Amino acid sequence: MKAVVYAEYGATPVVAEVPAPACPDRGAVLEVRATGVCRSDWHAWRGHELVPLPHVPGHELAGVVAEVGAGVTRWRPGVRVTVPFVCGCGECAHCLAGDAQVCPHQTQPGFTGPGSFAERVVIHAADTNLVALPDSVDFVAAASLGCRFATAFRALTAHGRLGAGDWLAVHGCGGVGLSAVMIGVALGARVVAVDIAAPALELAGSLGAEHLVHADPDPAATVRELTGGGATVSIDALGSPATAAASVRSLRRRGRHVQAGLLLDGATPLPMDVVVARELEIHGTHGMAAADYPSMLSLVAAGTLRPELLVGKVIGLADAPDALVAMDHAAAGAGITVIEM
Repeated sequence: MKAVVYAEYGATPVVAEVPAPACPDRGAVLEVRATGVCRSDWHAWRGHELVPLPHVPGHELAGVVAEVGAGVTRWRPGVRVTVPFVCGCGECAHCLAGDAQVCPHQTQPGFTGPGSFAERVVIHAADTNLVALPDSVDFVAAASLGCRFATAFRALTAHGRLGAGDWLAVHGCGGVGLSAVMIGVALGARVVAVDIAAPALELAGSLGAEHLVHADPDPAATVRELTGGGATVSIDALGSPATAAASVRSLRRRGRHVQAGLLLDGATPLPMDVVVARELEIHGTHGMAAADYPSMLSLVAAGTLRPELLVGKVIGLADAPDALVAMDHAAAGAGITVIEM
């Protein structure tokens, strides 16, 4: 099959012929129809997160079941599916409690094994991790859900407990941030979007953000002023010491900060004096288990959430290497890039 492969960290990825994967027991092989190009894929390519080399990236995917392994009872070939980027083992206490996103034995396509920048990909523990797609949700839209949108949805609903009329501050308007803007608006919140790039802020505004704030020099003070004392919920959707601290400082008393962006540079100082004085909550968030997808997909199928509006560019597999490399530049383009097979 064809797949995007890189041999070393930072080496130019290429489209190559590689062996098609065998179907494992309890697992499935999917025929990939669409897959997102995510900054997490870039982090792995750059060596910020260790992956087996040579490596096939890709973890935001949608497709069709091609094969199922022994022991799979819920799925058959031909079914349209998507998957969370964190796949639980299906057997541990966390998975059995519905928290597969924190499974200690998790697998992640594109990280623990070959990913979805390929014509086929393996998903382990299929009965735990596959999610049926409504007929009204196409493959490109479904691929945009896999990491960024699902992460934002759970961050705001499970951790942020965002409600109608609440103020939401979104720090960083990439894929996760723009998803958070759309979800916040759909939930009836008033949204303040913060970023350094004008195109990203413009897109956030088109999705319903009420205020657009340039991140320099003191976005937290601006957010507090615009919201009359601070946001009810604030999310760091980028992942940097500056955005994490700004998100915390953006909150009103007893507000809730959710950390969605990866923090890969070691210790990250947060203004804990503010956390204590304002009695703030701090939450980490790590994707969303397959069992929690139906509530999100029902909103997508109803048109309340429209993830397809977040897609900035649809490309073919041949253009995927350039799209991954382009993420070396922060302003590579607004919106999500999706590879369509």
